[in-house]
Amino acid sequence: MDTKIGAAWPSALADPSDRRATKPRTSGLTMVIDKGMGPAAFADLLAVAGPYIDLVKFGFGTAPLYPLPLLREKIAMARRSGIAVFPGGTLLEAALQQREEKGFFEMALDLGFDAVEVSDGTIELDRRTRDRLIRQAGRFGLRVFTEYGKKTPGSRIVIDDLIRTVEEDCGCGAEMVTVEARESGVGVGLYDEKGDCREEELFALLRRLPDPSRMMWEAPHKNQQVALLRIVGADANLGNIPPLEAMALETMRRGLRSDTFALHRRVFDYEI
Repeated sequence: MDTKIGAAWPSALADPSDRRATKPRTSGLTMVIDKGMGPAAFADLLAVAGPYIDLVKFGFGTAPLYPLPLLREKIAMARRSGIAVFPGGTLLEAALQQREEKGFFEMALDLGFDAVEVSDGTIELDRRTRDRLIRQAGRFGLRVFTEYGKKTPGSRIVIDDLIRTVEEDCGCGAEMVTVEARESGVGVGLYDEKGDCREEELFALLRRLPDPSRMMWEAPHKNQQVALLRIVGADANLGNIPPLEAMALETMRRGLRSDTFALHRRVFDYEI
């Protein structure tokens, strides 16, 4: 039987949560990490999952390794899909070490990036320099996402330090602060050596955060995403999502996967 023109899934099936916002969203953001996708694969990702992706990070320092026409093409494709694009914070850290921060910001704008990530996962960054970078990016008209935490295995969250960082970063103009987990998601930040979420630590942090919506939680693995959606809520901002997992994450946000089915359960009475 042919599908009728204009037919659509019942809304209760497309979104059992009955709360998922369309883009542009201010919460429930999904940030995908791109570690070097080709243009065809990137176009396929956007065609299938573009409505469910809010941000794409060109991971680490990959951006300068692309042929420039290809990089511009990928950035333009993302932005046409309503997706903000930014280079990984490691690239700005390298620019600082090479004393090329001005060139970094100018090239980011020229290429079409509309955001940057300010981090100190690899280098040491004093508070004054961090403030200056956030404000400098803002003057260039770039959105700013900052990152808290070190990439060194065994690095942990210090709650007082994180809360202070969020307050100071946002006070300088940062839009959101990301909690570091690397792309491995193992033995860093919120996650133990098996990649499991330290839930008691997360609960303690949430009790003290003045505005959890300012947080982006890196969560490259499914079990981490489930824990954050269950504890923080379906509108948790999640980052470092592998490209092929963007659609699967969206099903969990809406209660269309068994792992989060009960979070959006509706109870109906049936007559038989």
